[in-house]
Amino acid sequence: MSSNLRDACERLREPKHYERLKLFFLSITFFMVIAAYSIIRDLKNSIFSSVVGADYIPYVKICVWIFLIPAILFYSKIVDKVRRYNLLITYSLVYAVLCLFFAFFLLDPVRGLENTNQSPYRLFGWIFFIFAEGFSPFVLGVFWAFSNSINSPESAKNNYGIMVSGSKLGGMFSTGLAWLFFGMHTTPFFGKLTDAGKHSVILIFASICLFIIPVLIYALMKVVPGKYLHGYESAYKAEKERGKRDKAATGMFAGLWMILKYPYVLGIFSMIFFYEILNTIMSLLRVKVAQSATSSVGEMSQYLLGWVFVMHFVGFLVSLIGTSALMRKLGTKTCVMLIPISMGAMVLAFIMGSSPFVLMATYTLMKMINYAFSSPVMESLYIPTLKDIKFKSKSWIDAFGSKFAKSSGSTINILMGYLGPALLMPVYSLFFAVIIGVWFVAALLLGRRFDKAIENKEVVGLSDDDDREKGLKEA
Repeated sequence: MSSNLRDACERLREPKHYERLKLFFLSITFFMVIAAYSIIRDLKNSIFSSVVGADYIPYVKICVWIFLIPAILFYSKIVDKVRRYNLLITYSLVYAVLCLFFAFFLLDPVRGLENTNQSPYRLFGWIFFIFAEGFSPFVLGVFWAFSNSINSPESAKNNYGIMVSGSKLGGMFSTGLAWLFFGMHTTPFFGKLTDAGKHSVILIFASICLFIIPVLIYALMKVVPGKYLHGYESAYKAEKERGKRDKAATGMFAGLWMILKYPYVLGIFSMIFFYEILNTIMSLLRVKVAQSATSSVGEMSQYLLGWVFVMHFVGFLVSLIGTSALMRKLGTKTCVMLIPISMGAMVLAFIMGSSPFVLMATYTLMKMINYAFSSPVMESLYIPTLKDIKFKSKSWIDAFGSKFAKSSGSTINILMGYLGPALLMPVYSLFFAVIIGVWFVAALLLGRRFDKAIENKEVVGLSDDDDREKGLKEA
């Protein structure tokens, strides 16, 4: 009897044990992803501003989404042929190697940072910016897609806040280290490095972080049994049935088609779209403030990374204490609605106190809310969807949709440049009010649809024929 009781206790304890292991490996992996991303994301602004010029940032953001389309099509093609975890391993290794490549060319006296002559014809600056912009959809986005595919809605509510806390520690670690590194002017070795040398060392550090990711993912797949990696069970069963009937949506444009076909997926796209427009407008203003406050590319990188460290520190506190608690107590629908409300509050603070410090503080808080709260909430919306939406549609949203939004924001930045100082703030205020209003309506409808799907154990992405076959089978 005691033996049977012991076996029963082991069976009850086993899922929690593997759930903790899964959370551990995902948190450490996210630590490495954000450690690398935080460095690359802000170095792209300082490097591009130094090599090409900050005035050309709106133009390069318009170019980015055009150049990323072939990369999205290639990604959509290999999703059907490569296992989920192998996608993350592959893209991490690709970006790790590319970081080493750019670290080498930064030292080139003609193409790199040693050449202080700004010119729109210096292709290195444009290529590096496009490379850095691709990190979000093809490393960070693939990590979230993999995580969403192996976690249930309940796991997301309990664990995503902790995962984000791990990522914030990664961001604090890398940006804090980089900030201190750029400030070393008197140490025997590092103080003698040029700005180009320091940027190169920082990129090598990012590369090391990315090389660690495949090791962690491989260990996760070995340690945690497959039955604990199903995620949303209804989606897992639906995908299994579709696989038997060979009905999975294949093709390079399947992800784009599913965005247009399913209002739920279009709603997720709209949430990303509205945020990126605001982010792009505020980001350009932030870069210009940083450039005017510094005298060299090294000082500019240090200035930007210092603010990023603050963002990660505050984000760590919020994600550790508040994100999971809010998702559990308020529910996903309310949390989705809080996203445009909180962003609207930040924009209002910027409008009412438009000074350089207020701009930097507002932008930092916007990014903190996005990474510490909005991102885990938004990513959990993918859980009740098919693999094609989790990976293919998400890649289109993160790459094409996000970059298209940045292109739209950059176009607005270009047009705003033709307005006089008297008209600038009133036009910004009107534009922001319209964006926040439409954003809130989209969030309300999307949150309701998510709750309905989870309550009825629906799988978003099943075609009408699949739904009929499922109904007949259940009958």
